[in-house]
Amino acid sequence: MVSFTDVTFAYQQAQILDGVNFKLEQGEFVFLIGKSGAGKTTLLQMIYMNLLPDKGTVTVGDYSSVKMKKRNIPLLRRKIGIVFQEFKLLKDRNIYDNLAFVLEVTNTPGKEIKKRVNNALEDVGLSHRRKSMPGELSGGEQQRVAIARALVNEPFLVLADEPTGNLDPETSLEILEIFKKINAKGTSIIFATHNYELVKKAPGVKIIRLENGKTSKVTLRQKESA
Repeated sequence: MVSFTDVTFAYQQAQILDGVNFKLEQGEFVFLIGKSGAGKTTLLQMIYMNLLPDKGTVTVGDYSSVKMKKRNIPLLRRKIGIVFQEFKLLKDRNIYDNLAFVLEVTNTPGKEIKKRVNNALEDVGLSHRRKSMPGELSGGEQQRVAIARALVNEPFLVLADEPTGNLDPETSLEILEIFKKINAKGTSIIFATHNYELVKKAPGVKIIRLENGKTSKVTLRQKESA
């Protein structure tokens, strides 16, 4: 569903990705780990075609970085949900309207908007907060809203870029559990993090390390994941 083939990318003469090869199958949950500055965000941006490789090919579903036309990028992004470390909620509207706005800009019918927003809020356990303003929610709740916002377009893939970076360990585990439930329903997940302790809380999940511009598969030993 997602593949990187010999992908190379440099920024201001600094090599960020160097011949990266990576595949994600439909329905997979993958941790993308690496130190801050390792290039995790760059790799994710290539999946939603915000960046294009200097060499190599990124393929996402039926879209290819080699053949991608600018007018088709919004069509790809509607099929991908993105969750950032920063919540990026609109402070001047309530939680329901934050999610509805995503669908309104694509001219989704009103009845469909209501159904999708309510379903997404239910998925993250915040149906009772639909009329609350962002400032009335805790950090963990705001991140759950951000996850719900990523789900309203019913994407086949969700990209999470350090989604627990601003959260305490207990809340981080709660967010991880939400992603695992989303994945259990069939949505593919790429969860980028430098929090190795959090990764250990999900034994059996595929782990890809990004280091020195290259990717490698990581296998946790049983005692590490206990």
